[in-house]
Order: sequence, then structure tokens, then C-alpha cells
Amino acid sequence: MERHFDRELNELREKLSSMASLVELMIDTAVKALIERNPELLGEIFNSETEVNKKHIEVDELCLKLIALRQPAGIDLRFITSAMKINAELERIGDQAVNISQNTANLVQQPFFVKLEIIPQMTEVAKSMVKDCIKAFINKDVELAKAILLKDNDLDQQKKDVFKKLISNIIENPAHTEYFIDLLLISRNLEKIGDHTTNISEDVIFMVLGQDIRHHHLFDNHKV
Repeated sequence: MERHFDRELNELREKLSSMASLVELMIDTAVKALIERNPELLGEIFNSETEVNKKHIEVDELCLKLIALRQPAGIDLRFITSAMKINAELERIGDQAVNISQNTANLVQQPFFVKLEIIPQMTEVAKSMVKDCIKAFINKDVELAKAILLKDNDLDQQKKDVFKKLISNIIENPAHTEYFIDLLLISRNLEKIGDHTTNISEDVIFMVLGQDIRHHHLFDNHKV
């Protein structure tokens, strides 16, 4: 027979999954607005941010309620405390999407335009990392969490490639330096999204194995 506590834990999973889907959509919309030079899409992101902030509060309140009333232990306690940390990381991912939209708002107002394919490529990697880290959390999938840690290295390399390209563009087109800096900031936001999913993946590993891999040299190049 399913415990009432199990139903409450499922509710927690569903809330975090919904929140992850929303921030993933925010990332996609922000970069879509950039690629299509469509500032009208940006309003959707600020509406979504309000919803993410609301979910952030709801999840924290549910976690605190479960700890206070159910007094969980073992993996149940690790699940709830990890959920609280993951909740905070998702809210920060939403903030990064807002930052992308703000830089996009500056870019689309300018007649100058450079098509930089690596930005949408980074976006796809970042979105997949958001999707996979929540999937790893829900399914308690340590192997998937490890894979996300490795994928973060790819995102970091893409960010370095963007930096090199944009420095070359600034040298060739110094009059448009501000434009290229905005693109660089967007790539930085995407890289930070990867960092947040890495934090979530570390929380998943802790939740399942009880092993805290933060700030420890327990593996090389994110290999557990």
C-alpha cells in the first residue's frame, strides 16, 4: 500500500519537474528571440520568471513541511534536502534565462547582426543538461548524473570557442564591440546554466549514494 508520505514525495518530484520544464522553455525562448531578432518573445520570459519564483517558494514550503511533520531519515531525508538545493539551482537557471533575455533585448535593437551558430549549439547542450539532471533526480540515476558532469566540460569548451571568435570579431569590427560583448555575456549565461545543472547532478549523487563529491578530488575530469 502506498504511504501518504510517498504521495507527498511524488508531489515534490512533479513540482520540480514542472519547474525544470519551465526554465528549459525560458532558455529556449530567450535564444529564439535572439536568433529570430524578435523582441516580442521576451515578454514570455518575464511572465515565466514570475511562475518560477512562485514554484520556488512552493517547493521550499513543501520540503520544510515534510521535514517537520514526517521526520524523514536515510534516503528520504537526503531526497528532501537535495530537492531543496535543486529547487534553488533551478531558480538560478531561470535567472540566467532572464539575463540572456536582457542582453538579447539590447542586441535585437541594433541593425548590426552576426550569425554565431555556436550560441544555439550551446543552448541545445544547456537545455539537455537541465532536462537530464531532473530526470536523474526523479529516477535516482547516478550514471546519468555522471554523464551531465562530463557534458559540462563540453559546454565550457564551447564558451572558450565563443570567446576566441568574438575577440577576433572585436578586432575586425571595433565599432561594434558592445554588440560582441553582449553575445559573450549570453555565452557566459549558458555556461553558468551548465554549472547549475552540475550542482544538481552532484546533489543527485549525494541523494542516492550518500557521497558528497563537492570540493573533493574523488574523481578526475568529473569521473566518479
